[in-house]
Amino acid sequence: MVKVTLVKSTNGEIASVKATVAALGLKKIRQERTLEETPANMGQLKKVAHLVKVEKV
Repeated sequence: MVKVTLVKSTNGEIASVKATVAALGLKKIRQERTLEETPANMGQLKKVAHLVKVEKV
């Protein structure tokens, strides 16, 4: 399990990055979600690594 926190805004990002952040369930800055460590989720987190903080739970 990983805890994901959105720390930067998606303003100015391309549409696919915004869609990836939305698919992770993040809408507002400082919003947190706990996700499974599946290959699909880890790939999405790698794509938006510059916008989120990831912690192992």
